[in-house]
Amino acid sequence: MYRDETRKVQIGDVTIGGGSPIAIQSMTNTKTEDVKGTVAQVLALEKAGCEIIRCAVPTMEAARAIGQIKEHIHIPLVADIHFDYRLAIAAIENGADKIRINPGNIGDAGRVQAVVDAAKEHQVPIRVGVNSGSLEKPLVERYGGVTAEGLVESAMDKVHMIEKMGYDNLVVSIKSSDVMMCVKAHELIARECPYPLHVGITEAGTLLAGNIKSSIGLGLILNQGIGDTIRVSLTGDPVEEIRSAKLILKTLGLRKGGIEVVSCPTCGRTKIDLIGLANRVEQMVEDIPLNIKVAVMGCVVNGPGEAKEADIGIAGGIGEGLLIKKGEVVKKVKEDQLLETLRQELLNWNE
Repeated sequence: MYRDETRKVQIGDVTIGGGSPIAIQSMTNTKTEDVKGTVAQVLALEKAGCEIIRCAVPTMEAARAIGQIKEHIHIPLVADIHFDYRLAIAAIENGADKIRINPGNIGDAGRVQAVVDAAKEHQVPIRVGVNSGSLEKPLVERYGGVTAEGLVESAMDKVHMIEKMGYDNLVVSIKSSDVMMCVKAHELIARECPYPLHVGITEAGTLLAGNIKSSIGLGLILNQGIGDTIRVSLTGDPVEEIRSAKLILKTLGLRKGGIEVVSCPTCGRTKIDLIGLANRVEQMVEDIPLNIKVAVMGCVVNGPGEAKEADIGIAGGIGEGLLIKKGEVVKKVKEDQLLETLRQELLNWNE
């Protein structure tokens, strides 16, 4: 179903589905057993705008650490389980707000039932996760390879299995590193799955490649009204995942808030270090709670005209620069004062 129609699911104090705001997720890359290090990373992610965090639980020590971690963080924690059903149960008992499993990797029906029973007892949602790398051999053979149709069938088989075990507090994810396959799979599953969908392009790659793949894939999926939570999977600092996710949602008009920075691509007229200036402006505005557009332009000739759609902007020249509001020059300042002038204007914006 489309996001306005999916069932509502409660993950800690965050509601997803049923028209709720799309939630941004990430995953820690620390050892979960390292409580101090994991907490530090989660707090940094919270500051960046992460709303749900997932932690790997490969050991019983990691499962037991969940309770300690939750004492120091402020967002729901999802326990990621791959094979051992006992780890899923332990994670639930130690306070996980949701668990992520692939029932096909957990073992026989009895083991899956034990996990479902624990989840039911504690009212913890189960995220049923399937990805292209773990598609069952019979489905690969039936469809002549890994396909969108096979991914959907695999996911829905597991959903129906858990439903038959008497539980429907579910979230579903189907991921592939093949962008267009992932898009097609989400289009197909949205027609038959009533549960919230967690969307992402798995193994998307490094900062550049991963952002391009995720922007295209998530953009095509989300713009159709599909998807209730998202993760931008990047090989790098998880904080970058949050920055990218926020920008994708804002670009699609699915989230408001925060300063949007626009800047020109530079050309032969550029007389300042525009690249460095634009990056400094982006960093500077991260913690300023305004819902406006800021332009950073490279020359004083075309800058005012090109920045007219922004609420405020700066344009640099040789030794001096301009402060611009709605395309009109309001002040000339020295080049080395441009950044500070803009900062003061933003800090005093509501006064």
